[in-house]
Amino acid sequence: MSSNMIRRVAVAAVGIPAALALVYVGGWVLAALLAVFGAVGASEFYRLGERAGLRPLRIPGVVGAVALPLVAYASLPAGGALEPGWIAMGGALWLILVVAAATSSRGPADRPLGSVSLTVFGTVYAAGLPAFLLPIRHLAGTMSPAAATALVFLPLVVTWVCDSLAMGGGSLFGGPKLAPVLSPNKTWAGAISGSVGALVLAPLYGILVLTPLGVEHPVWQLAVFGLVISVAGQVGDVSESLFKREVKVKDSGRFFPGHGGVLDRFDSLYWVLPAAVLLLLLFGTI
Repeated sequence: MSSNMIRRVAVAAVGIPAALALVYVGGWVLAALLAVFGAVGASEFYRLGERAGLRPLRIPGVVGAVALPLVAYASLPAGGALEPGWIAMGGALWLILVVAAATSSRGPADRPLGSVSLTVFGTVYAAGLPAFLLPIRHLAGTMSPAAATALVFLPLVVTWVCDSLAMGGGSLFGGPKLAPVLSPNKTWAGAISGSVGALVLAPLYGILVLTPLGVEHPVWQLAVFGLVISVAGQVGDVSESLFKREVKVKDSGRFFPGHGGVLDRFDSLYWVLPAAVLLLLLFGTI
């Protein structure tokens, strides 16, 4: 086994139980973890932008990335149900801070429009989208912590399995490329393999894991959930490749040994978590 594979296995062996424990605890602990990942992910995004010749406003950007998951939790009943007006005011003040920082430190030749746009987008992308995990954990009505944790891991497990099956199906069947410019190793056969696997796995997860914990979903809902999540995850994966291809890098960082950066590990989840929240709202689960 290669040293890189050993590092990947070691990270997974530690990371998966730790993730289970942290999601189970939930609350401000989970929000703080997402804030850390948001700050690191935003910093990685800013480095990509710098390679493209832009100058992001790092300090206000990272401050916003830390704040977003914390504010997201504070807006939930479990976190104190912060009034939407205060959230809107805080967002407006942050935007003003970003623009003020650009005004005081960037001239017209420094591409201030690109700097501000990169700063705001990088913060929302890397910190705002993962924060959708919080309503799955904390809007689940009277569910026990174990049941809410299992519900959080439904989209996560479906995404991980879909990714593995897509890789295996692509290697086994080959065929036309899914996105030859952005991700030349991905094929339509792999994408279909991943989606079919997710279509089967989500109902199985519901029957074997969720139902014993008191979380009931019709099989058709779980099948729809698996299919939508598989598509969202694969599009998210390819979409981030667009950013990395522009600046000619393979990985966004080295935060996870053997796995790359935060953006590399969460690329699918940035699309999956909002999609999961939408579906669970439509199904009346949260």
